[in-house]
Amino acid sequence: MKTREDACQLLNEWTKSPNLIKHSLAVEAAMRHYAKHFSEDVELWGMVGLLHDFDYEKYPSLDDHPYKGQEILKEAGFAEVVRQGIMAHAPHTGTPRNTLMEKAIFAVDELTGFIVGVALTRPNKELAEVEVKSVKKKMKQKGFCAAVSRDDIRLGAEELGLTLDEHIKHVLTAMQGVSDELGL
Repeated sequence: MKTREDACQLLNEWTKSPNLIKHSLAVEAAMRHYAKHFSEDVELWGMVGLLHDFDYEKYPSLDDHPYKGQEILKEAGFAEVVRQGIMAHAPHTGTPRNTLMEKAIFAVDELTGFIVGVALTRPNKELAEVEVKSVKKKMKQKGFCAAVSRDDIRLGAEELGLTLDEHIKHVLTAMQGVSDELGL
């Protein structure tokens, strides 16, 4: 089994954008949080979160991402369960989300980016200033973080068996725990 160190090395080899690395760290934190919440494998779930977009900078098109990454991960010896989890985060792949981990990676991906957007509107640009109600209020503003699918966020919560408020709270709490790494 590959380690977090292996995953970090691969991420840093393929990803140069500080914001994309921070996004990966935010998704990793949310995945680790949910793994603990659901009594699952924290290291495995964290690795899926950390690596879900590692190929995006080089292969941003829907025709390539995350397909190219799958080939790279397979060659590097990452387990099938990691690769399958990463495929499940991207609805355009048509990969079914059968496991709780696959549902979680889909659920947290869009929401972490949206929460960052909300934090950046706060006076001190800190996650500590963000509340569930402020995230929900911003979700109603179609022009705010317009590229983020509100439907995917809602569907993600539903697939995890959570209310939208619960889902936002879980992800926000996870991100607040790594706010220094995220620069927020």
